[in-house]
Amino acid sequence: MLSKEKIEYFKKKLNEEKKALEKELSGVGRRNPDVPDDWEATPADMNIAVSDKNELADGFEEMESRSAIENTLEESLNFVKKALERIDNGTYGICGECGKQIDEKRLEVYPAAKNCVKHTKNGK
Repeated sequence: MLSKEKIEYFKKKLNEEKKALEKELSGVGRRNPDVPDDWEATPADMNIAVSDKNELADGFEEMESRSAIENTLEESLNFVKKALERIDNGTYGICGECGKQIDEKRLEVYPAAKNCVKHTKNGK
């Protein structure tokens, strides 16, 4: 079982990571006004009326790239939020599959981990 001090330590790390991810997300997207917990990629600034085909193609390519980055960052942010929820409900550091303690070394490397190494899926 993690000590109260260790849990506070990981909570601080997770909150710092959350803040950093939100900052990165704001660079490629914005909060969805209809769903505040959701983010959406924002297009690059360009004047479509005077753009040529190559500029338009570049704009669409950049939007696809921004969207992919936004999706990856948002997924990471959701993992962090879920880890903070586990801290609040007293299940942080316990494997969601087998119920055993997650090794502190694993939590140090990836504080949002929800499973032990044995039950890790997709590196999460």
